[in-house]
Amino acid sequence: MAIEMENPTDRLPKRKLIEVSLPLEAINDASSGERPFRKGHPLTLHYWWARRPLSAARAMLFAQLVDDPSSHPDLFPTEQDQRRERERLHALLVSLVQRGADHDHAILEAAAEEIAKSAAPLSPPAIVDPFSGSGCISLEAQRLGLEAWGSDLNPVAVLIGRALVETPPKFVGASPVFPGLADGRIGNWDGAKGIAADVGAYGDWMRDEAFRRIGDSYPLAMLDGGGKATVIGWIWARAVTCPNPACGIEMPLVRSWWLGKKKGRASWVRPLIVADQDHPSGRRVEFEIGHGREGAPSPDEDGTVARSGATCIACGSAVTLAYIRAEGRAGRLSSNLMAIVAEGDRERVYLPPSSEQRTAADVERPTTAPEASIPPQAPSFRVQAYGMNRWADLFTNRQLLALTTFSDLVVDVRERVLEDALTAGMPLGGRLEEGGIGAAAYADAIATYLGLTVSKCCDFWCSICSWNIPNEQLRTVFSRQALPMNWDFVEAMPFQPRRVDLPDI
Repeated sequence: MAIEMENPTDRLPKRKLIEVSLPLEAINDASSGERPFRKGHPLTLHYWWARRPLSAARAMLFAQLVDDPSSHPDLFPTEQDQRRERERLHALLVSLVQRGADHDHAILEAAAEEIAKSAAPLSPPAIVDPFSGSGCISLEAQRLGLEAWGSDLNPVAVLIGRALVETPPKFVGASPVFPGLADGRIGNWDGAKGIAADVGAYGDWMRDEAFRRIGDSYPLAMLDGGGKATVIGWIWARAVTCPNPACGIEMPLVRSWWLGKKKGRASWVRPLIVADQDHPSGRRVEFEIGHGREGAPSPDEDGTVARSGATCIACGSAVTLAYIRAEGRAGRLSSNLMAIVAEGDRERVYLPPSSEQRTAADVERPTTAPEASIPPQAPSFRVQAYGMNRWADLFTNRQLLALTTFSDLVVDVRERVLEDALTAGMPLGGRLEEGGIGAAAYADAIATYLGLTVSKCCDFWCSICSWNIPNEQLRTVFSRQALPMNWDFVEAMPFQPRRVDLPDI
């Protein structure tokens, strides 16, 4: 009797596309060209260090789940047949990583069909990312129609991931509840457009309400010709008392006097020593704005502080960093307004500080400022050596006023959303953390997104922000993965002119 032997190759796992070949050049080009901070990109939701290209995550998931044609000799018996099928899959993969593919339903559905075909007769496997970070892999798995799970030890990462992956599907197709926003557009709120519209509308309400409460602390700039302009930012210089007993002036610590170096529009700060009988030294430093290259600071004269220490602008004494650090720890590190950056006609307008602007910035420290301590040995954190031991120390009083005001409004806006959602006919339901999908969960979701927005503002409204001279724009705190000491810093206007009409105050 003949016995049919089992073919050992039948027990071998199927080879996946990623094990044989990939259109790596196309994937690399798409990944390198992906801009994580373009409008509409999911990673703009909140800053996260380990940013992974979404196109690469999408490609790798597809290539790991789709069988290589060599795994199906019954369908593709010859190498030529396998190569032809592989080229077809490569073409689909290339289209899958191109910009705009993340919203192209035809391409995503075609990719999902290939994944389901390879998994048949079973369902496609669930994707589990145990170190999910901001949730890029989980998000792309969800786009491909897969069940996705993610986890992380960092609570910020968990919150970002849940807001990015878990919350939007709960409210797919829901109309916005902000009064009047859905009028005339019934049935046009596919996907998460409804909740996105509400986030924008209630965010606008928060902005307007915040301006009503604290707008008088952000006056318009007076131009030389008598007009007014919206302030983009205020440039400050930290200062310490000169240790020379014969001087004692409050010496500014400035990295660079330059404000902008663009051709034909060069601008810089000119420091002046003037008499002041109210100051113990009898003198103080004032600042003017210089334009053009004539009289501009040379490389040897640019700034007063470097890695090795500082130089007093009045007497020329060398001041050690050890002295500056000791003054900072003693609470004697002050700040002086050095220049104002205003919005001009397609250019920056630099103005000298005025008494009105100084007075507006002189606000009391909010009683609700975050008083938690900064870890003393945090890697790449250098501010503790200068007396900045609490998180609130990283902000000016006016920045703390803005951040605490917006934070308080997140609580207020949740109550408004809940009331509007119930009025729109949405059932109350459970809270978002309980898996609810009604009005209570919807209000939690809107508050979560706006809370993340306020958190993101800390990267822009902080005294560690600096002025990017070549581009003439603000450089955020986390332009690199560190928290260094910053001498001359930028205080940004929290009410941008393109989003709100500022009254004449």
